[in-house]
Amino acid sequence: MSATTVRPPRSRTFGVDRRPLAIPAFRRMWVASVICAVGGSFSVVAVPTQLFTISGSSAAVGAAAGVSFAALVAAALCGGALADVMDRRTVLLAADLCLALTYAALWVQATLGGRSVPVLLVAVAFQGAAYGTVMTTTGAVVPRLVPAELLPAANSLSSLVRYGGSVLGPMLAGVLVPVVGLGMLYLFDAVALLAVVWAVAMLPPLPPPPPESTASAADGGRGSSMARRTPAGFRHLAADRLLVAVLAVDLAAMVFGMPSALYPELARHVFGGAAGGGPETGLLYAAYPAGVFAAGLLSGTFTRARRHGALVAGAAVAWGIAVVLVGLAAELWVALAALVLGGAVNFVLSTFRTTIVQTHTGDAVRGRVQGALTVVLVGGPQIANVLHGAAGAVYGPRVVICAGGLLTVASVAAIAWAIPGLRRYTAPDSAPAVTPGPVAARTSPAAPGDRVSPAPASRARAGLR
Repeated sequence: MSATTVRPPRSRTFGVDRRPLAIPAFRRMWVASVICAVGGSFSVVAVPTQLFTISGSSAAVGAAAGVSFAALVAAALCGGALADVMDRRTVLLAADLCLALTYAALWVQATLGGRSVPVLLVAVAFQGAAYGTVMTTTGAVVPRLVPAELLPAANSLSSLVRYGGSVLGPMLAGVLVPVVGLGMLYLFDAVALLAVVWAVAMLPPLPPPPPESTASAADGGRGSSMARRTPAGFRHLAADRLLVAVLAVDLAAMVFGMPSALYPELARHVFGGAAGGGPETGLLYAAYPAGVFAAGLLSGTFTRARRHGALVAGAAVAWGIAVVLVGLAAELWVALAALVLGGAVNFVLSTFRTTIVQTHTGDAVRGRVQGALTVVLVGGPQIANVLHGAAGAVYGPRVVICAGGLLTVASVAAIAWAIPGLRRYTAPDSAPAVTPGPVAARTSPAAPGDRVSPAPASRARAGLR
């Protein structure tokens, strides 16, 4: 079947919505991401463990987190700007190769018995920079591979792998450390990344939009400098009321309603956990991703929905209510059930938040908008940890958690009332199976059945009624 006649098959209403996997290019990337999510996430355990072993101080672990965050933010912004003026396959391939080489370097230093904290921090900086570029560029690539009507399903599949890997990867790493040692975990990460490198190399070329559809130099277009292109993503977000509303809702849910910094205290003083941590703490941290993963397994129940804006707002309100239930819970099982429910509705929120940003953004600035989105999404939980930790020390965990949930509900309601375009936003009308555009016409090396969609901004914005 040719690239111009591929039409993803229908799938069941319940269970995982697998329709995007009928597109070979997306399927290869997704399968590679499954391998990498489990076998390529061992450094999450290996890096902090090695740092603490060498230094004997958690301060070194905290410093590594700060270095990684700063590098990720800078790379997300710069990588997004590059993705709008260069072939996105090239940018993504370079970032994945850099990440694989970083893991290989970590393996070499561990094998040689390296005990230098500065060397590890430099490696962590490269890791954060490469990962930030990968996150941003992948968000700009997927809308070129998948038609707009399948973006919710594609984003839910990606989230399912990411959250599943975040649970299985560290667990498997903990089992492997005593058997193979820390150094081999880095090697496993590097080898797993080769699957992603192969999948990206097999993508069709993804050149930037033609000059006539690219933003002007004054607006951060192709002819301007990196310094002028990079802030364009934030300017585009700030100028679009719908995108402002979507990100404001998501930030309210993350900043006010993400009380993970208080779980240890909640487990100890409310649910009778042991001092220094115990099963109660572990269950609180595991409940949220369990809910996310469960929702991903049932993604077919909601990915065909068209009222994306109402789903974003409704899911955020439901998350706020779940957080209030966590704060009020007198029994551990009630708090765990609320967190599982909260993880499920947050999966819906993140799926449609990403979909709205992708479909409502023109391809000429999609990379920079994804870069700005990455900064917001990575920074939100960091702010939440600081605010909840400080407030919890003064008022106690239950009061702060309840207040955070109520603030989430009130903030989202205020945003939906102030910006009615959010609750009225519906998905763009379904496009034909493939309508080759100027970008698709320039990607002849695509494998049989691959699809590249230019996703014109005019069609993407048709959903705003």
